[in-house]
Amino acid sequence: MKKIYLSLLFFQAFFLPAVIAQKTIIFRGANMVIGKNVAVLEDRSKRIDINTVLKATGFVQSQTQVPNLQLSTSAFWLRFTIKNESPEKQLLLSLEYPTLDVCEFYFPVNGVYNAEKLSDNNSFYKRKYKHQDFIFDVKIPKDSTATFYLQVQSNEAMVLPLILGTPQKIAEKELTRDMLWGILVGILLVMILYNSFVFISTKDISYLYYVLYTLFIALTQTSLSGYTYRFLFPNHPVLFDMGIIIFNAVAGIAFSLFAQSFLEIKERMPIMGKAFKFLIVLYSLTIIVRLCGYALISYRMTDVGALLVTVIGFITLITLSIKGYRSAKFFLLAWAMFFTGIVLFALRNLGVLPYNNYTNYTMPVGIAFEVILLSLALADRLNIFKAEKEKSQEETLRVLQENEKIIREQNVVLELKVNERTVELSESNHELNKTLDDLKQAQGQLVEAEKMASLGQLTAGIAHEINNPINFVTSNINPLNRDIKMILEAFEVIENVGLSDASAAEKQKKIKAYKEELDFDYLAMEIKHLIKGINDGANRTAEIVKGLRIFSRLDEDDLKMADMNEGLDSTLIIINNQLQNKIKIVKQYAVLPLIECYPGKLNQVFLNIISNAIYAVQKKFGDNTGGEIVIATSYDESNVYIKIKDNGTGMDAQTQKKVFDPFFTTKDVGEGTGLGMSIAYNTIKKHNGQIMINSTLNEGTEFKLQLPITLA
Repeated sequence: MKKIYLSLLFFQAFFLPAVIAQKTIIFRGANMVIGKNVAVLEDRSKRIDINTVLKATGFVQSQTQVPNLQLSTSAFWLRFTIKNESPEKQLLLSLEYPTLDVCEFYFPVNGVYNAEKLSDNNSFYKRKYKHQDFIFDVKIPKDSTATFYLQVQSNEAMVLPLILGTPQKIAEKELTRDMLWGILVGILLVMILYNSFVFISTKDISYLYYVLYTLFIALTQTSLSGYTYRFLFPNHPVLFDMGIIIFNAVAGIAFSLFAQSFLEIKERMPIMGKAFKFLIVLYSLTIIVRLCGYALISYRMTDVGALLVTVIGFITLITLSIKGYRSAKFFLLAWAMFFTGIVLFALRNLGVLPYNNYTNYTMPVGIAFEVILLSLALADRLNIFKAEKEKSQEETLRVLQENEKIIREQNVVLELKVNERTVELSESNHELNKTLDDLKQAQGQLVEAEKMASLGQLTAGIAHEINNPINFVTSNINPLNRDIKMILEAFEVIENVGLSDASAAEKQKKIKAYKEELDFDYLAMEIKHLIKGINDGANRTAEIVKGLRIFSRLDEDDLKMADMNEGLDSTLIIINNQLQNKIKIVKQYAVLPLIECYPGKLNQVFLNIISNAIYAVQKKFGDNTGGEIVIATSYDESNVYIKIKDNGTGMDAQTQKKVFDPFFTTKDVGEGTGLGMSIAYNTIKKHNGQIMINSTLNEGTEFKLQLPITLA
């Protein structure tokens, strides 16, 4: 908001078209605004010194009470001549524009011009007069005349109110100014604190945006008047200089957010909502540009932002007011007061209005009225909400009374119906109990059916697994009997030879010939081989019986400490015949602690999952090789983890959601009951564990089981 009034000054003419004679300022004791008696020289090179200026002929007379030098990169020299007709020997020159980068005052001493330099880039405490305005001593005896020069330079538009007066009059004027600004800041702080408390109470975001807008518009205006330099950043002039733009930009952002929230612009005027978003982006870029050190560009951007805010704001407010939106009318009145203050302030700088204590404070007064009216608008909205709430409560009360009447009438009807329904329910209750018993029986039968299906798999596996080693044993019995019979016959022949009367050499010769005829060495080796085969078959049968003993604990109801690796191995033994030597089993076992569980029930879970994995792999690979099932185990302090992963057909997302549902199966009719995974899920839950599935269609499926080591 800081530069809206500057946008109204683009048509101002500052100088006469021709050089004219310098007017002398006659000082008689009262404070004087001397702007019209000042001649101005522009120094585009910023290198002209006082000696060159003394000889310069390019000065142009100012035509306004307050010279306005616009936004320029040039330096400017101001020349004015004073004749002192007051009894005071020392006067003061006050320049009420605290944001000049260079302000150098040249005064004659014995015919030579000396200089006193002030700047807002230096510490505040280095100044002789502890005030944010640039104040210089003007020493001139009574009835004497002297010419003075003032060099000014700034990164922003320079509006130069030059006040000549006595020290007492200037001090009184500055005290009055400080007091009025104190009142304004007090009003703004009251509005900030009050609406902060309201925001905390109501949580209405509009109040927060209003508080931020009021805070930063206050910081902007106090920065323009130099009070932040004087009180907040006296030793950090760089922060003061940046704050002039940054405070203004943040105020613009807060205003845009407040307008959107308070006026509900997004819903009521979507196009203007986008315009306000553009303003937020523009002001955000302005902050970035200023922080990057591009002061002049950032000032230009604030000018553009101020002009756009004015246009967008008035279009929005007038449109919504015409549509009868009450909040917009309050907002329009508040903004009109603010804009009126800015216009009057600009007219003062144009010389249309006189420079006095009334016109000097039109903009602060406009801001104060705007902030107060906006606060009243927020309060009015609360009243609207309160009225709407009261109306809603009245409507609710009326509806409740009607409902109460209806309820009383319905109670009579309901009592009759309840009596009728009680008889019907007692009859239905008997039927429901019978149905419930039937359902329990059916459920038990289904579970038994699944157990029988598992038992069928178990029987088939056992028959196949035991048949192979038994066949191996029985097939070796006949050859072994034959070989033992031949050995026994050989013993008889050797015994007869040994008992004969032949010589020892002849006996040895006969025995050797018989052994060669019998091929005794091969016969001995064959007997060893047959015995080893029988032994291997017996051991394999023992392993199968052991696995069967471990696996077959399906009906055990007592908790036991069991090894999950052992349970998995027993399951693989039972189901080995389904692998058909075409599916590779990869075991990645860790040495697991024993866990407290129902071992037989967990073995059934392993059987169901591995059977499904085999089915998925066979469906994908058929009679070809390449199928693989990886079984991995691990544990931590609290749980044992079992992963069973295959590279079969996998499942899509829909199938994964239903995989644990009772009676759901992807197998063909007659190949599964659909209860296997449901029973597995319930078994894991009974163990306070978790069963998780991760599957990708055509890539495979992984089941992860988490089982606690100790059941709580």
